[in-house]
Amino acid sequence: MKINRLILLFVTIALISFTACNTVSSKKGTITHTVFFKLKHPQGSEAEKVFLEKAVALKSISTVMKMTCVKEIGKKNDFDWGLTMQFKNQTDYDTYSNHPDHVTFVENVWKKEVADFMEIDYIDAP
Repeated sequence: MKINRLILLFVTIALISFTACNTVSSKKGTITHTVFFKLKHPQGSEAEKVFLEKAVALKSISTVMKMTCVKEIGKKNDFDWGLTMQFKNQTDYDTYSNHPDHVTFVENVWKKEVADFMEIDYIDAP
């Protein structure tokens, strides 16, 4: 009888642990999409200005909750600019990613004018 209780205790603990881990990994919530990049254009050039205007125009896509364009001031990386966007959930993020305006921007502007980038997408930790 004691062995059965011990087994039941271990199984219960394992199930609680598994459920807790699963809950964290499948959490739904606000997604922050960030991309930091270096352009092929000289800093301060008209081409740089036009690129940034086109990038910021993507905030007009209806599922973008908030968008910020930032200028890098640190010396710990080689990126010059960043874009940060927030989306209500994964569905809204996917809608943005597949939106014709975004796809056109990536194909016709981003791929031609960006020298290097790093993209990070995340949700708030529990």
